[in-house]
Amino acid sequence: MSSPTPRGRPRKLPIGEQRARVLNSAAGVFAAHGAQAATIEQIARRAGVSRQAVYEQFGDRTTLFAQVVADVEERAFEAIGAPALDSSQPELRSWARANYANMFAFVAANPEAFPVLREAERMGDPALTRLRERLAGVYTEASRQRWASHGVESGRADKALVTLFFAMTEALVQASWDGEPPDADALIDLLTEFTVGGVVRLRTAAADVMERLR
Repeated sequence: MSSPTPRGRPRKLPIGEQRARVLNSAAGVFAAHGAQAATIEQIARRAGVSRQAVYEQFGDRTTLFAQVVADVEERAFEAIGAPALDSSQPELRSWARANYANMFAFVAANPEAFPVLREAERMGDPALTRLRERLAGVYTEASRQRWASHGVESGRADKALVTLFFAMTEALVQASWDGEPPDADALIDLLTEFTVGGVVRLRTAAADVMERLR
């Protein structure tokens, strides 16, 4: 005969699980209310832990916000930046589409990410700017390698193009629409075809533009 389920206080979560819960919950609360209006009580309730546990893990709200920003920035960089150098997509259209789809997927799975990074910028931490620069470095290198495979010395054109494409993608990912938003795959295809068409033209009819940007 099995023993009855013990009554009393619920089992305390392991420290690592507590920390992850608090960071994830705090990201949502900070995104919704801002760094100054969010409260430890709101975060603790959403995480399913005590206020004391939040204070023990992170000290205070300011420290917690800084940790959330750092966590969101690293997760975004790993999710969006790491696939850029993936050589398993040798054809430009497949590579471009995979990377655009990856960014859309990250934002869909982490809707609080960009609001948190924008809030950090407002509070004086250039987290979103830093993330853009880090991603641009990775994608610029990937772009340079692809130009070189066609015998093209891209010079500064690759950085300019990456900056443009990131700006377009970020704007579309976060755009508000009248009524139902367009299908994400349609937007990804739009970006892909725009990219491929532009690159092909720069390699053929508008090759002088590349030369001027060296």
